[in-house]
Order: sequence, then structure tokens, then C-alpha cells
Amino acid sequence: MPAIHDFPALQQALAPLRRRLVAHPIYTCLHDLDSVRVFMTHHVFAVWDFMSLLKALQRQLTCVEPVWRPRGDAVARRLINEIVLGEESDDDRPDGYISHFELYRRAMDEAGADGAAIAVVLARVEAGESVFAALAAAPPPARRFCNETFTLVADGSLPALAAAFTIGREDVIPDMFTALVADLHRQQPGGLPTLVDYLDRHIHLDGERHGPMAVRMLTSVCGTDAARWEQARAGAAAALSARLAFWDGIQAALPPLTARAASR
Repeated sequence: MPAIHDFPALQQALAPLRRRLVAHPIYTCLHDLDSVRVFMTHHVFAVWDFMSLLKALQRQLTCVEPVWRPRGDAVARRLINEIVLGEESDDDRPDGYISHFELYRRAMDEAGADGAAIAVVLARVEAGESVFAALAAAPPPARRFCNETFTLVADGSLPALAAAFTIGREDVIPDMFTALVADLHRQQPGGLPTLVDYLDRHIHLDGERHGPMAVRMLTSVCGTDAARWEQARAGAAAALSARLAFWDGIQAALPPLTARAASR
């Protein structure tokens, strides 16, 4: 494989994986409310572990110590702090604030999706269990996906973290969610407004602002160092592959008629 020295070369190297992810059949599987509920029961774990990936980057790219001093690239600091602001305390009409995780939990309640598994995992973490032990209570596809994320958070290099965040989340989410919103509008016209609101927020924020800023962050982290770009490639490839496996697992867990319809 040719050495990677910049973001366009990284994109080219990962294009086949990205195409597979954007074209995954899961986006056309949500034909009824039962299938949406199963999807949300799993997908809420990706909403949750995204914050830990973001916080891992915030710890490395900004100063979060009691005695502050300037650290890192100003563009990277702005990106991370802006995303943390939006993810942890976005506007909640008419005059409140809400995290995107809490917004997603509200959408689950609205749809009647089962939130017991994520509640148990969070309670076990709060009680002092390691995240890997707590994830034993998650559905298997979500457990495997989150294990990949938290292993990266614990042991991954900064280029791998930044690339998993940029390529595995910010860059690809608008394309994934646009397909999902289109299918929800087709299958559930006028329904599930909070879920659609959550997805729309990410389509516009990630596509118009956070995605381009994440690319600048990753470029700042890797510079012209081929070894750092290779770490980035490995981290992004692992993140995209984990998401593909996650979607496969959710599709397999859908109600039988829905899964069969999607395979035709």
C-alpha cells in the first residue's frame, strides 16, 4: 500500500470501506415501528460511546487540568470544544438545553423503544464497574461495537483517535443519516419527530461545520508524518469496519419479516 501523506490520500485508501457503509441495507430496513425500536435499542450505544471518543480527544487536544495553560492547535481546540458544547448542552426548545444522548433517549421514549439495556450499562458504570464489564448488559452487536471504541480510547494513538472520530463519525454520519431520514420519512410519514430531529441536527452540523473542522484537526495532528498518517489509516479503517459489523448485527436482530424484505 502506498504511503499516505495527507487527507485526500487517506480518503482514497478508505473509499471502498466508506462506500460499503453508506450503501448498507440497514437504511432501508426500517419498515415498521417494531424495526425502528430494535434499531434504536442498539444505536443508542453509538450515541453514548461517541461522547467518550470526543472526550478522549478533548483530553489530548485541549487543557482540562485545574491549572490551565495553552495546548495544541487552536483549530483543534475550537472544534473539540464546539462539539462538546453541542453534544452536551444543545438548544432544547423553547428555552432549555439538552445533551444529544438525552435527546436520543427522549426519542426512544417517544417511539416506545426499550431503554433498559443502556440504563443498566450506565448504572453499572456509575457504580464503579469498568466499562468493559458493564457492557456485558448490552445487546451483543452494541457490546462489540462499544468494545472497539473503548479499546481505542484506552490504548489508541492520537492520530488513530482523531481519524476514527473524523472518518468513522463526523465525515460519514451525514451520508448515513440522510439515507436513514429519507427512509423514515417514507416509512413513518409525520411520525417519530424527535428521532428525525436528532438525525437532522447531525446531518447539518456534521456536514456543514464539524466535518470540515475535523478534517483540519486530523491534518494538524498528522502533519506530513507518514507514520502518523498510517496510524490514522488503521484507526479509521477499524472504526468503519466496526460500524459495518454493527449495522450487520442490528439488521440480523430486526423482526424476521423486515429483515427478509430488506434482503430482496
